[in-house]
Amino acid sequence: MGGSMASNKILAIDIGTKMGWAFRDEDGAIKSGTEHFPKLIHEGTRYLNFRRWLTELKAAVGHIDCVYYEKVVSHLGHDAGHLYGGFHAILAAWCRHHDIEIKGIHVGTIKKHAAGTGRADKKQMIAAMKKKGFKPKDDNEADALALLFCAEGKNV
Repeated sequence: MGGSMASNKILAIDIGTKMGWAFRDEDGAIKSGTEHFPKLIHEGTRYLNFRRWLTELKAAVGHIDCVYYEKVVSHLGHDAGHLYGGFHAILAAWCRHHDIEIKGIHVGTIKKHAAGTGRADKKQMIAAMKKKGFKPKDDNEADALALLFCAEGKNV
């Protein structure tokens, strides 16, 4: 990644069926939210919708230098692991297609950076982002904001 981290345009994604995201534009403004990719009748449709959403987001925000994602190494359930793997595969392929760097940051690292403990729960993560002046709609958006700050190396 050329240039300083501050000038790089980073998209942070909390991978999941309810996908948190955060992006800082070139003016320093942060946009964030949560997108929902529920199970649909046809297998794979949620992944196609995710890819379409990524493309629409890129069109809206312009150039993206790097995508950071929340790297999860163990899941509570079999299905959760499969869903994460599917979303991660789509994200990695999409980034490769658009020549965008992709990096994962472990969940515990993000939580420790944001809330002071690698075992922070959903409420603690939301509270940490509210303390920074944000109003996350849910824990997914809070996690994406925390990931963005962690990726930028800023204390939260």
